[in-house]
Amino acid sequence: MAEEIPPSATFVRNLDERIKIPALTEALRDIFGEFGEIVDIVAKKNLKAKGQAFVVFDSVDAAQDAIDALQGFDLFEKPMTLAFAKSRSDKTVEREDGEAGYEAHKKARLAEKERKQAAETAAQEAAAAAAAAAKPNKRAAQEVLADRPAKSSTKSGVNSAAVVPEEYLPPNKIIIIRDFPDDFGKDELTAAFSRFPGFKEVRLVPGRKGIAFAEYLDESGATAAREGVNGQSLGGEGGKGVKVTYQRK
Repeated sequence: MAEEIPPSATFVRNLDERIKIPALTEALRDIFGEFGEIVDIVAKKNLKAKGQAFVVFDSVDAAQDAIDALQGFDLFEKPMTLAFAKSRSDKTVEREDGEAGYEAHKKARLAEKERKQAAETAAQEAAAAAAAAAKPNKRAAQEVLADRPAKSSTKSGVNSAAVVPEEYLPPNKIIIIRDFPDDFGKDELTAAFSRFPGFKEVRLVPGRKGIAFAEYLDESGATAAREGVNGQSLGGEGGKGVKVTYQRK
C-alpha cells in the first residue's frame, strides 16, 4: 500500500486568543510566507476554533519546511504548535479537483460535521442524565469525605512546578529583544545585533511594538549578543535599557 501524501495545509495551535483575526492572519502570512506561496489562511473566532489557524500552501514541501522551521516559534509570546492538517483544505480541493470535486468534498464535510454534532449532543444528554441520577447520593458522599482526615496538599520532596524567570532561561540560538526605542526598525536592530558572531537575521513581530527576535547560527553567538546588549540603551544616553533574553525552548 502506497504511503498517503499529507495535505499541504499546516495546522497551527496555541495562538494568542486575544489577538484579533485580521492582525493574526497578517502575522501568520508574514512569518509563513517565507516558506512558499500561501493559498489561504483560515482563522475563526468561534469558541472551539480560538487559538487555532490553518495555513494552506501550494505544496506539501512548503508546509513541511514551515513545520520544521517554526515548530515552537514564539508568536505574540506564545510558542506555536504545528502539524499537518488531517485533510485537504477547500481551496486545495478546488484547485486540484475542480468545481465538481470541490462540491463533493464540501457536501461530505458538512455531512461529517452534522454527524459529529449529533454525537456530541447525544453524549451531553447522556452525561446530564447520569448527573441527575447521581444527585441523591452526592450528600452522603460528601458526609463520608468530611469525616476523613485532611491530607497535606504537598508531599515530602515534591514541589509544585514553577515558571523559570526569563533571566535564568537556558541558552538558545534565538533571543528576544524588548524595550527598544519605538523608532527602531529592522535595519537599526540588525546594525546593533549583526556585530556578534553567527548572526542570521532579525524578525519583527507584526502588530507589536518594542519586541523582536534575533537568530544566530548557534547558542554562543546568541549568548555573546545577550551579554553585550542586555541593559544597554540603544537610543543614546539616558534612554531606557533594552532587555534581551533567550527564547524558551
